[in-house]
Amino acid sequence: MVVAEEKDLLKEKLKEIFGYGSFRGNQEVVIKNILSGRNTFVIMPTGAGKSLCYQLPAMVKDGLAIVISPLIALMKNQVDQLNAHGVHARFLNSTLSKSEITRLRKDALSGSIKLLYVAPESLNKEENIAFLQKVNVSFVAIDEAHCISEWGHDFRPEYRKIKSMIGQLGDLPVIALTATATPKVQLDIQKNLQMEEADVFLSSFNRKNLYYEVRPKKETKKQLIRFLKENKGKSGVVYCLSRKKVEEIAQLLNVNGFKAAPYHAGLEPDVRMRNQDAFLNEEVNIIVATIAFGMGIDKPDVRFVVHYDVPKSLEGYYQETGRAGRDGLEGNCLMFYSHNDLNKLEKFNKDKSVQERENARILLQEMEFYAESPVCRRKQLLHYFGEEYKGDNCGMCDNCIHPRERFEGMDFVKIALEAVVQTNERFALGHLVNVIRGIEDEYVKSYGHFDLKVFGKGDTESEDFWKSVIRQALIYQYMEKDIENVGVLKISEKGKKFLKKPHSIELAKDHDFTTDVEDEEVMDRVPTNTKSYDVKLFEMLKDLRKKVAKEKDLPPYVIFQDPSLEEMATTYPTNKEELASVNGVGMGKVNKFGKDFLTLIQKYVDDNDIETASDVVVKSSVNKSKAKIQIIQQIDRKIELDEIADSLKMSFEELLTEIENICYSGTKLNIDYFIEQVLEDDKQEQIYDYFLNSETDDIGAALAAFKGEDDTDFSEENLRLMRIKFLSEYAN
Repeated sequence: MVVAEEKDLLKEKLKEIFGYGSFRGNQEVVIKNILSGRNTFVIMPTGAGKSLCYQLPAMVKDGLAIVISPLIALMKNQVDQLNAHGVHARFLNSTLSKSEITRLRKDALSGSIKLLYVAPESLNKEENIAFLQKVNVSFVAIDEAHCISEWGHDFRPEYRKIKSMIGQLGDLPVIALTATATPKVQLDIQKNLQMEEADVFLSSFNRKNLYYEVRPKKETKKQLIRFLKENKGKSGVVYCLSRKKVEEIAQLLNVNGFKAAPYHAGLEPDVRMRNQDAFLNEEVNIIVATIAFGMGIDKPDVRFVVHYDVPKSLEGYYQETGRAGRDGLEGNCLMFYSHNDLNKLEKFNKDKSVQERENARILLQEMEFYAESPVCRRKQLLHYFGEEYKGDNCGMCDNCIHPRERFEGMDFVKIALEAVVQTNERFALGHLVNVIRGIEDEYVKSYGHFDLKVFGKGDTESEDFWKSVIRQALIYQYMEKDIENVGVLKISEKGKKFLKKPHSIELAKDHDFTTDVEDEEVMDRVPTNTKSYDVKLFEMLKDLRKKVAKEKDLPPYVIFQDPSLEEMATTYPTNKEELASVNGVGMGKVNKFGKDFLTLIQKYVDDNDIETASDVVVKSSVNKSKAKIQIIQQIDRKIELDEIADSLKMSFEELLTEIENICYSGTKLNIDYFIEQVLEDDKQEQIYDYFLNSETDDIGAALAAFKGEDDTDFSEENLRLMRIKFLSEYAN
């Protein structure tokens, strides 16, 4: 009867406070375990409702529940949500002023606060421990508990001190929660918190509604824009590794018509919070972020998560993809992958201790295996977290939708297992591969493994081939990882049975990302003299330009220059906005010359059934120039160019380049007032006639044409000034 009453009370509180009619998964049993005063360890994937597991008990139990949390953003988000539900929750971290801390302590001592979120650094302060010792604390929740483990994806040394901090507050029940913990990390967390006896509640890591895909990092910006256009209007997160890349990609997305905001630790706290709130309130659709964003962000309708750069670990990848589809509906998870990213991440670790470097290397190796493996991605992820996925085809990942070439693997798996057994189950993948391939490195020699029967048995196949065989044997459970010794592989019961009675095994060929990935930055540049554009369309555009130029009695370059035509033949713009985004065009030129070009491109696209990649036009730094508006305004006010250059702290040469770029983008500039001072009318007329009849606007050609004339009148500077005047009057 008491149990039934408790159940009814929990259901009532669940409905009353959070508006839910029923519990999900393990939530109810976890909550009851906490209410009974038991230490509790919860491993529950992102989106499965971990927070409720400690929030509801805090409402039911007397006293104040302390929640140790690693991120200020997480605390603010959760506290805001709880307060919106009528729950008195607060946070204690470095952002609070002295007066705010005083008020907080007063409220906590009065018993009015039910949940207090605390950063581990704040909890470690003597004055805070002393204050909390006076408070009636009901229990302690440790959120993001994987931060305790050096084998976790987000290790934080201060988390290792949590047990001693809690000990100073008394003998309190503890609930540790994480979304991502491999068997090794689970063990590490329990040992550190001295809660080996805790009741463990492990939920399935399978997020059935998420679609996983890995693409080669080639022309990445174009691929990204195309993907976002396919998901126009939907909420999503784009993760990048560096702050600089976050800013760059956020700017790229805004230039290309998306509502995006950056989020990283380098932003001012108020800017970061404003951007986070704008995303939660749907004022922007896309957040471009480092991993500083997302932990604890409860936005149920995130429809996609893109990893622009390779994450540092599979745990990080799994947790970040878990931001998508928390409402159980559509969630697309796209990762761009290249070996270059892995190499960069390796370099980031060079200043760490030997042990930390080795840990980071193994985590990166797992990331590499995941990206390149042909095995169902869902099966791989679940296997990594110690869970078996029944079946080989989930129908919700690129490897299952587009399966790789398969081959008979019985003999290869047999050799791999023999290598594990003959080396006494004490070695990691790299050493096993060397033994199989007959490579006598220093370790093979020191252990005498060149004398083994299996040594050199697979010398006809490559290193990558054998790595793939061993990885697939591991995923299909013919081998298993040694939890106590990271990286070491052992033979499983299934593997032992196989060696006694081998049977047919179908393996698949890995993805080969080394052959088709080109340097991202090179590929992302706007085409200039390469033939990456549509040559046939480019020639048609040139013919049209010639025709329009003849009708208007102008040189062809005045209409559009070759680089602009090349870009049109790359991105296929079919409306005014897209054409105006092409480098060297701008809306002025679109209105003056664009109609016939848009008609031609649209017909070409229709006739050839082309999927347009207006996708992406990365505007050049010219168009992003902060000085552009100031220059235009000052020229409109007829300020001397020398003065404009001085006010903007530019050389006259730099100012001229800026003015030329503004002009080439289609903006009309009237610099007659300046030219009148440096060139007589007849000299102006001579230069003007030259540009009107020349086939090129190249200054070198102009200098050659005026060679022998008065150098002061026909200097490079004066020719450039006249070219600006000419293009402004005829082209813009």
